[in-house]
Amino acid sequence: MIKRTGHADLPLHTGIVPKWLADRMMLLGTEIVEALLINYGKKEFLRRISDPLWFQSLGSVLGMDWHSSGITTSVMYALKRGINARSREFGLYVCGGRGKFSRKTPDELLEISDKTGLDGNALVKSSKLCAKVDNTAVQDGYQLYQHNFIISTEGDWSVVQQGMNVEAKTARRYHWCSANLRSFVEEPHTGVIGENSGEILNLTAADAKETRSSILSLSNENPDTTIRELKDIIRLSNPVKKESSGQLSLFEEEESPGEEIILTNGSRNCIMPAHHEVRAEDVDLKRLGGVLATAYENNNPDFESLLLTPGLGPRTLQSLTLVSEVIHGTPSRFRDPARFSFAHGGKDGHPFPVPTRVYDESIAILGDAIEKAKLGYNEKSDCLKRLHATALQIERNCSPEADFDAAIAHEKLHSKEWGGRTCKDR
Repeated sequence: MIKRTGHADLPLHTGIVPKWLADRMMLLGTEIVEALLINYGKKEFLRRISDPLWFQSLGSVLGMDWHSSGITTSVMYALKRGINARSREFGLYVCGGRGKFSRKTPDELLEISDKTGLDGNALVKSSKLCAKVDNTAVQDGYQLYQHNFIISTEGDWSVVQQGMNVEAKTARRYHWCSANLRSFVEEPHTGVIGENSGEILNLTAADAKETRSSILSLSNENPDTTIRELKDIIRLSNPVKKESSGQLSLFEEEESPGEEIILTNGSRNCIMPAHHEVRAEDVDLKRLGGVLATAYENNNPDFESLLLTPGLGPRTLQSLTLVSEVIHGTPSRFRDPARFSFAHGGKDGHPFPVPTRVYDESIAILGDAIEKAKLGYNEKSDCLKRLHATALQIERNCSPEADFDAAIAHEKLHSKEWGGRTCKDR
């Protein structure tokens, strides 16, 4: 289905995820993964995590800042903790991490191959090639500092890795999926799009086939001969910025400041704005309206009967509706990841502080639904699925566009009641 599925551009943020949020992210993230495995299987989970927009939406629903670079590290750390603790049950493993942990990926893959009978050397090669392509073959100004390799017991895999551009103060996350990957060195990307930062070297382009062959030939030449010939070229040639033969150059010129360069066409890339707060233009207000109407304006006055949970209120339904969409939604539903921050807020208080009591109720209800489904009692699981379907129906038939400012004000008004916390609260 997909190869390198795209990337996300994120403003660089510093700071630490507090333990009270990190633990909740691990619990809810693991339950979302388990629900995906029960309903759709391992291949679908690997496809989801290799979608930049779905990944960003997952991070938002888990209460991380909706657009910062830290969402990558924090979400992958949470999933690694949760998935690896149940790797035999799930048939999934998460390797690697940030900094020194990324360099442990080969050892972890070889260890997993000993347990599962997979070809560890082939997996290590795939891991290294993904990193080399995004760090070296495509020179876009970002140096990798995080690499996660997610592998199933069948040998299918996805990669989530992130690079940093210190001058631009941005991070870029790259996603890969093993499904239908045919070549690491020729057009492995389905989409690369970003802010124009000047010249970009893309040795994976189909037009670069002859260049790759030339580089390979040069690597086999005597270095003294190569250096001598290069000196002659520099001495005899005038610098030329762009070829005029009609053949596409490997280097793309900067056309105008801030203009986007599209190397290959892809629609799943995710480019986050610099502003920290969530704004109305960051959210599909019609879709948010469907969620809020499902939670607060449903004609069914007895919320207990919907999810068979005594005392369940509309605020938890709001969170569960967005969690349900992360599990059951189609790709087109994730083009506004900021909307998913209306499930459990954000650690920096945007769009509102994390409502820990609501978060805990979401974990408990989803966990109970999963456990009952394992025993053949699907009432709660089916109800969670119907939450997403109900929101879709309301959105299509009633067009309930949300009052963005009123929604934020309502959350902040009840923040203390719902256990609202930010990263300042240790």
